[in-house]
Amino acid sequence: MSLKANVSRNQILAAIQQWHRSVAVVAICFSLALVAATVQAQTSPSIPAPTGATGVGHPDSVPVPNTSPAAQSGSATTAPPPDDQAPANDSVFVFKKEVQEVMLHATVVDEQRRLVTNLDKSAFTVFEDGVAQKTTSFHRDDVPVAMGIVIDNSGSMREKRDKVNQAVLNLIRASNSNDEIFVVNFSQDSYLDQDFTSDINLLQQALHKVSAQGRTALYDAIVASAVHLKNNTRVDRKVLLVVTDGRDNASQETLQQAARRLQQENGPTLYAIGLLSDELQQSGIDALQSLADSTGGVAFFPKSPDEVDDITRTVARDIRSQYTIGYKPTRPRESGGYRAIEVRAQAPGYRKLTVRTRSGYYSGETVR
Repeated sequence: MSLKANVSRNQILAAIQQWHRSVAVVAICFSLALVAATVQAQTSPSIPAPTGATGVGHPDSVPVPNTSPAAQSGSATTAPPPDDQAPANDSVFVFKKEVQEVMLHATVVDEQRRLVTNLDKSAFTVFEDGVAQKTTSFHRDDVPVAMGIVIDNSGSMREKRDKVNQAVLNLIRASNSNDEIFVVNFSQDSYLDQDFTSDINLLQQALHKVSAQGRTALYDAIVASAVHLKNNTRVDRKVLLVVTDGRDNASQETLQQAARRLQQENGPTLYAIGLLSDELQQSGIDALQSLADSTGGVAFFPKSPDEVDDITRTVARDIRSQYTIGYKPTRPRESGGYRAIEVRAQAPGYRKLTVRTRSGYYSGETVR
């Protein structure tokens, strides 16, 4: 009995020694293969792994961070690649061939302020810094937009929110069904209560997340929302709708910084609705008017919340009636600086046409 046990033990020991030798051989082969792979990697070009684009928050009342656009857009200040090349990593904001264009979204009205929607490409001339530019793309289709709805949630809005919410919902219903919309409620802080969606039920829920308290950090909310819009790379057209009843009294950003942020290349069109009290009337009008005018939008100043519904329907028609005009600047974008824009339109049958679009942009830089 004991002999059989000893024989078995010796056999087991021999087997173990043989297994160790086999493992050692495998380990040596693996090491040699790893060295070869390392040498090959050092001599071959690598393609960076893409990283997912990140938003600025969570649909459940998450504060909207007011971060630097440079941190949000990664390589936005990097010199653009040649026109016939696309960068390996398409997850960061870079200027590919099609993005070399400056894109303008223009609304045209006649002498009676009626929308004119039947013009063709030849009717338009674009000027940058007074120099006529060659139009490289043109269309007048009702294409989807990425829209931020930014609503004052301060204490003074308490009695106005129901009518404002209903008016905004009517705007959403009158918009393109493929629009991507987010909702920010702001007072002293800004909250992303619904991220980009086309679901009207989710948007309605976000509009009803009302606390109606605190001060008014309007410029902070505009800057953070503009950054969030820019991070949506799925939709080219960007729109901000801002509703407020007071002037800014709590922002870290200034009016000038907010305006400069909106005037980045291919920035959003801003529509503003100011439900302003008499004592805040002029300063509030001036601020909202300047922000809207610089982007090609419109500022409205209704006497009461009862008028907001008609205004939002007007905004929806305006957005869906825009022309999209693209051009490649004759002056290289890398030279930077502010570029003034003017668009003129002429067509048979019209004595005078007025074109509303952005007044200019800052080229080749990320601004805060």
